[in-house]
Amino acid sequence: MWCRQLLPLLALLSPALAGVQELWWNVTYVQNANPDGLFERRVIGVNGTWPPPPIEVSTNDSLLVHVTNNIDQLATLHHHGMYFNSTSWMDGAMGVSQCGIPPGQTFDYVVPINTSGQVGTYWAHGHSNGIYVDGLRAPLLLHSPNETYGADYDAEFTISMSDWYHQEQPALSKAFINIANPGGAEPIPNSALVYFSQNGSYLPPIPGSSPSPVTSAVGFNENATLPFEPGKTYRLRIINLGAFAGFYFWIDGHDMRIIEADGTDIQEQPVDMLSVSVAQRYSVLVTARNDTSSNWAIHANMDTTMFDKVPSNINPNVTSSITYSTSSNLTILSPVSSYTTTNDSALVPIDIEPAIPPTNTIQLAFNFQTMNDGTNHAYINDVVYNPPVVPAIMSALSLGENATSQVAYGPYSFVINYGDVIDLVVQNGDTGKHPFHLHGYKMQIMNRATQYNSSDPSLNPPLIEGQANPMRRDTVAITGGGSVTLRFVANNPGAWIFHCHVEWHLESGLAVQFITAPLLIQEQAQGRVPAFMFEQCSAIGVPTSGNAAGHASATDLSGLPLGPWFQELGWLAKGIWAMAGCVLTTVIGILTVVWYSAMGGTISEEEIEEQVLQRIEAKKRKGKFFGLLKKKT
Repeated sequence: MWCRQLLPLLALLSPALAGVQELWWNVTYVQNANPDGLFERRVIGVNGTWPPPPIEVSTNDSLLVHVTNNIDQLATLHHHGMYFNSTSWMDGAMGVSQCGIPPGQTFDYVVPINTSGQVGTYWAHGHSNGIYVDGLRAPLLLHSPNETYGADYDAEFTISMSDWYHQEQPALSKAFINIANPGGAEPIPNSALVYFSQNGSYLPPIPGSSPSPVTSAVGFNENATLPFEPGKTYRLRIINLGAFAGFYFWIDGHDMRIIEADGTDIQEQPVDMLSVSVAQRYSVLVTARNDTSSNWAIHANMDTTMFDKVPSNINPNVTSSITYSTSSNLTILSPVSSYTTTNDSALVPIDIEPAIPPTNTIQLAFNFQTMNDGTNHAYINDVVYNPPVVPAIMSALSLGENATSQVAYGPYSFVINYGDVIDLVVQNGDTGKHPFHLHGYKMQIMNRATQYNSSDPSLNPPLIEGQANPMRRDTVAITGGGSVTLRFVANNPGAWIFHCHVEWHLESGLAVQFITAPLLIQEQAQGRVPAFMFEQCSAIGVPTSGNAAGHASATDLSGLPLGPWFQELGWLAKGIWAMAGCVLTTVIGILTVVWYSAMGGTISEEEIEEQVLQRIEAKKRKGKFFGLLKKKT
């Protein structure tokens, strides 16, 4: 059945018919994984193993991944950084591009790599209810026969870095978005992981180590090493596939030269240390030393400034190694005195793309706050993102002419025209660093401010137009109190989410969605959207047509999940009227006493008692506390 559905789709997506790399991923639980050697836990793996296998694809091929969900919750797979060439229903973002794969069913993801023009270092991960935190994540490498720096290195390795939790994501999320955590302190990782791969396989642990049986085929942390040969040059692809922590990465006794960031080849840039936020990737060239008398330490230290506190029982720093000789000792140099943040704005792409003047500017101001339900949430432009009832791509496909209505997609949505040049001015009102990722595009980094509300041009410089070749990437970190202006050309019709890639922040609402050229989406989708996408929505009771709330209307959003909302500070309307009533009653009482006194009259104890009883009865009829709390029935 799936063959009949997919053959027309593959023909449309891969006109060159150069080839299709086909993978079968059975998403399963794997018990008793213990990669950090500290705690056995259940993880989400592929085909009964963990970590999921690295994916390496030629740029001459399309990628077809059959993902079967055999866990007890909805699953998706997002190929991070891929354009998908106007087929955003393959993007894997639950609530935006699909409903989620029900347990026991299969979604066939087609990634048209051979027509995307993309090359470099990416990754694949679950994009539904935070499941990648529990392990559904792997490197994704696109190899071109005409690599920019292909003649400059002898071999390559991929370095995967991530934070690691001993509790599963649902429990962590429940504790995070909770009235017991009104300040919004994120779950702190229990440890960090570093592991290596080459040619589609993970490197084994160093000889003589005793890793946990379930993950014994892979070397982690101090049991992981890169085999170097003297004089050779290596390309190291470095990926942060964690949920929260950024990393600082460096190698003792070796120099690094950046040649790629997020799939963008750049002019060589020497660097002593890399700062790598969640979801970011870099490639560096490292030339081996000419002697084998010593092995050398590789450092990956978590950025603990992002943590609410650093518990005394965790070690945020991981040390792996480069091995020249198994008989040599490991050299670890003195700790660094300070960390250095990589200035990605200064990187220069090899392929020149001048900045085109913008036609539309969208300002996105975000922060966090304790809301009216007592939980802490993120918001952008005063709106907390909640996934719509109907995924945005299905609204775009089904609304006809109404698909151009921005209101139809919910208050966290922006409809943009094909060919528009968009400036996103993203302002960080929080004190922490936030890595923002835009699906379906790379963004030019046009401007940065370290303090976006400052009048000091050294802190908040003006944007300079006419830039010849600004840096482009798909994930950009924004420092606390700062801002960044990101520019992209809206030339990829589809529904695309823009979100903080700290998983806890996405779950708390730090996202918006862009719907590019909705009428063109409809035109280009004819005969290309697989039937199983709609069938899986029906299987879990999710509507597949209408606006964000499932209505055949551009404006009726009744039933759309919204909120929570800001707390109303000061007096509420009911409180004001209650206090006014109290004051009025007091004034009347005083005037009554004065009048009785003036008239020489007195109020007996029986009369006072009768008045009190009448007031109590009146309160009972109205409800307790001046009507602010209603009687339970």
